[in-house]
Formats: sequence, C-alpha cells, structure tokens
Amino acid sequence: MRKVSSLLLVLVLSLGVHAQLKVGDGAPEFRLLNTNYQEVALSDYSEQQGLILIFTCNHCPYAKLYEERIKQLHQTYEAQAFPVVAINPNDSVQYKEDGFSFMVAKGYDFPYLLDNEGIYKAYGATKTPHVFLLVKASNGFKVSYIGAIDDSPQDAARVKETYLENAIKAAQQGRAAEPSLTKAIGCSIKPFN
Repeated sequence: MRKVSSLLLVLVLSLGVHAQLKVGDGAPEFRLLNTNYQEVALSDYSEQQGLILIFTCNHCPYAKLYEERIKQLHQTYEAQAFPVVAINPNDSVQYKEDGFSFMVAKGYDFPYLLDNEGIYKAYGATKTPHVFLLVKASNGFKVSYIGAIDDSPQDAARVKETYLENAIKAAQQGRAAEPSLTKAIGCSIKPFN
C-alpha cells in the first residue's frame, strides 16, 4: 500500500510540473527578453483585445514550415488588436540554431522572446509550434484556444481547417472557439536544464 501511495504522489507531482492550461484559465504572466534586447511582458498588451502566443523555435522542421504563416497571422491580426508574440523555449546548448543571436537574425516584426525562465511549463506547451490564443478579460487575459495553427503542418496550400483564425474570429464575435482545443503538431520542446 505504501508503494502505491508513493507512486501516486510521484505521478501527481510530475503532472503538476507540466500541467496543461485549460480553455477559460487565466493566462500566466511573463516577462522575457525580446530580440530587440528589451523585455516584453504579457501585461504590456493590456490595450489589445487578445494575443496570439506561439511557442516556436528555429531548428524544428515544423516551426520552419510555419514561419511564413506566423508572419502572415501577425500582418493580418495586429491591426485587429490580436498581435503575435512568439516564445522560444529551447536550450541553445542542445540546439545551437535556437540561440539568441539566431533568433535576432530572423528579423521578425513581432516580439520573439527567449524563454530561459520556463514559461512554457506555466502554459503547458509541449511542441514547437504550440499556440495559445489569449483574449482580454476583466483581470488580464484568459485562454480561449490551445493547439495547432491549422490542419496542414507540411503544406500551407493544403490547409482545410484554419483552427487559430477561426478561434480569433469567434473571439472577435464574443463566441467560444469551435474547436477550442486541437493537438499541436511539431517537435518536442528541448528546455533549458
């Protein structure tokens, strides 16, 4: 009986370390270094209607396939008060291409933040890319969609379901996203140790 209790405790603790946020949960605050060498915080976006938060990186083939789509999302939705903020949670010791200088070289026109704080854990991000659509609430932001950008990671020309864009449009109309949760397809996060 003691072994079973110990095993259950270990299981509960391990789940808590990397717990997945749920739709409707409040979005955890962050303050991370941007590629322009300034810190960016979630609270900096209090005037926005929402935020497209994407955990991504430089080395992952899936992240590379989504780069242009992420840029287009920012171009389209920044003017509608739903800008993109990207966060790189990967350890550049394991993957040199995910280092800060390589992030700077991307030259994105949206914040690209270095997650050396483990913010991905607070959100429960497990893949790159992994999307969290945040919508303005009375006390900060709440999560309204979690998952994939669309249904075709390999080929943008074959997209049939634009999950994220559908969720943004639903939020703009005051409706719940349908679906509000999809499976993020990408590379597993390689965190700082």
